[in-house]
Amino acid sequence: MTPIDPHTHTTRKDGSVPTSDSRTTAAGTRSVTDGGLPALVARLAEATPDALAVADGDTTLTYAQLDHSARALAAHLRDNGVSRGDRVGLLMPRSARVIVAQLALWWAGAVCVPLDPAHPRPRTEAVCADARVTLTVGDRKLLESAAPAGPALPLPDEPLLTGTVLAETEADPDPTAFIMFTSGSTGRPKGVAVPHHAVAELVTRTTYVTVTPRDRVLFHSPMTFDASTFEVWGALAAGAAVVVCTVERPSFEDLAQHVERHGATVAFLTTALFHQLAARRSRVFSLLRSVLVGGEALAPQHARTVLRAFPWLELVNIYGPTETTTFATAHRVTDADCDGPIPIGRPIAAATVHVLDDDGRPVAEGRRGELWIGGSRLAHGYVGQPELTAERFVEHPEHGRLYRTGDVVSPRPGGDLDFHGRTDDQVKVRGFRIEPGEVEHALREQPDVDDAAVTVHRPTDDDARLVAFVVAAPGPLPRADSLRARLTASLPAHLVPDSVTIVERLPLTGTGKVDRRALTALVGTDASAVPAAPMNPLERAVAEVWSRALGTEVTRPDADFIALGGHSLLALVVTDDIREELGVELALADFFDAATVAGQAALVERALLAAHGDPRPDTLEHADGH
Repeated sequence: MTPIDPHTHTTRKDGSVPTSDSRTTAAGTRSVTDGGLPALVARLAEATPDALAVADGDTTLTYAQLDHSARALAAHLRDNGVSRGDRVGLLMPRSARVIVAQLALWWAGAVCVPLDPAHPRPRTEAVCADARVTLTVGDRKLLESAAPAGPALPLPDEPLLTGTVLAETEADPDPTAFIMFTSGSTGRPKGVAVPHHAVAELVTRTTYVTVTPRDRVLFHSPMTFDASTFEVWGALAAGAAVVVCTVERPSFEDLAQHVERHGATVAFLTTALFHQLAARRSRVFSLLRSVLVGGEALAPQHARTVLRAFPWLELVNIYGPTETTTFATAHRVTDADCDGPIPIGRPIAAATVHVLDDDGRPVAEGRRGELWIGGSRLAHGYVGQPELTAERFVEHPEHGRLYRTGDVVSPRPGGDLDFHGRTDDQVKVRGFRIEPGEVEHALREQPDVDDAAVTVHRPTDDDARLVAFVVAAPGPLPRADSLRARLTASLPAHLVPDSVTIVERLPLTGTGKVDRRALTALVGTDASAVPAAPMNPLERAVAEVWSRALGTEVTRPDADFIALGGHSLLALVVTDDIREELGVELALADFFDAATVAGQAALVERALLAAHGDPRPDTLEHADGH
C-alpha cells in the first residue's frame, strides 16, 4: 500500500483537506501558526469584539473581554516573576477563569501544565516534578489544600476586565503550549510536550467537523484530558462560544441541562459515554448538531440507533493519541457504516498515516499493520525521557519524523482505516489511555503484595472494567478494599482498578508472560458468608437498578457498588435510572459516599421525605382523612 497522503485522503465531502496552512476567518486570512492561539483570539477580538466567547453559568465573556482579561492576567503573571519558557502548573476547576488563565500563560510566554483538582496529591506532585514546574498558579482554595511543592500564586477570583495589559511580544520559533500527562508502562506517567503550532493546526483546519461562529461547543472534559483542547480552542479558533459545564462530575441529566440551557450545538463524547447516552436515546442528541466520539471502538448498533433517531446529527468517529495532538484521523459516520465495524477514518489537519509491517514496509489493502503517524502536528516528545522519545518518535528515511502508535490497523480500498487493537498491553477504559504496567507498579509497591497483573474485563459490549489480580506477600492476606483505598490515595481515579482479586499465582503463557486472557476468567466477587438481611421495598428498588447496570443480580442490602465492579460511568447509569424511576436526584459525590444498597436507599428515602413529607399514615400531620 502506498502511504496515505493527507492532501489526497481527507474528510471533506470530496475527500480532500486544505493543502495550505492558511484559513479565512472573521479576522481575515492569516497563517494558523502566526502568533499561535493568543494571536488568533486577539484577531477575533478585534474583528468581532462583542461576540460571545465563553459562557460559564451566569458569567459570560465576549471575545474582547476574554482577550483583555488574558492580557491583563499575563501582565500580572510577568509582574510576579513568570518568564518566557517557564513551565507553570495550572490548578483550577473547569471554568471561564481557567480558559483565561491558560491564554494568559501563553501571552506571558509560559508552558501550561494542566493539573486536575480531582487527582490525589502524590500524583500532582509527581507530575509537577517530572514537568519541572517552577510555579503553580490557580484557585486559592485548591492551592491551599494541595499545598504544592515550590512557589504558588493564587489568581484573581474574577476575570480582569480593566487595568494594564501585556502587549504582543515576539514568540519563540516553536514553543510548547501544553505538557499533557498520559499513563506510563514503567509506573511513571509520561509528559507529552505539545507545540503551539500543532494545536493551532488542529483547531483551524477543522474539515473533519462543522464548527462555525454561530456554534456553541460544550466544555465538559477535564483540562488534563486532551479532548479539552478541541472543546476550548476548537471553539475559539472558529469564533464560536465555549459552553462550560460547571458541575465537576456531571450526570447524564447535568449534561443535558447544560446543553439545553446554553444552546450547545457541538460536543465531544468519549465512546463509553456515547454508548450509554445512545442506549437511553438521551435528549442531549436532540439538542446537538455535531457529536465527535472517540477513545474506544464505536459500536455500530449504538451509532445506528442515534443516527436513525436523530437523522440531522453529524456523527464523527475520531482517533488520535496525545502525541499527535488530540485527533489524527476522523470519519463521518453514516447509517451504511453501521453494517460492519466503523472505521477510524483518514488523516486530518496535516496529519499523515502509514501502515507498516514488522520490517517497516507498507502493507497491502485489507492487511494488518502498525499505524505510524507523521505530519506537522507531532509532539516534541516526552519531557525528561529522551530514551522513550527516541523509541516512539522515529526519523523514517522516506517519510520523515513519525510517531509509532502501537495500534494495529488495516487500510480499506478507499483509504479509511479499521482499528484492530494493540501490539502491546496498553488499554483504553472509558476513554482513558491506561498502561497496565503503571497500575501494576503501584500495586507491587504495597508491602503485602508480591506480584500483580492488571487487565480489562468486559462483562458486556458497553462496559469495560479495569481489574487487578494480586499475589500476596508472605504474611496476612491483604484486603481488596484496603488495596483499592491505598491506590486511590496515589493514583487518579481512572487508574484505580474497579476490582482486586487475590490469587495464588498469576497464569502464564507458554513463553512465560502473564496470560491476561486467562486472568479475566478469574474475575468474580467475594460474597459474604454472613446471611443477607431482608431488604425493604426501597432497598429492593435500588437493588433492581444496580442489577441492570452491573449485569448481575444484587440481593443484599450491604452489597457494595465498587466491590461488585461498579465504576464512575455505571454510577451515572444508576443515578439516571434512580432519577427516572424513583424521582430522586443523587449527586455522584453522595452516591460514592453511600455506595451500598442500604446506604443509597436511605438517601432516596430522605430525599423523598424532604420533597413530599413523611408518607406514613399514622403521623398526626397525615391523619386528616385526605
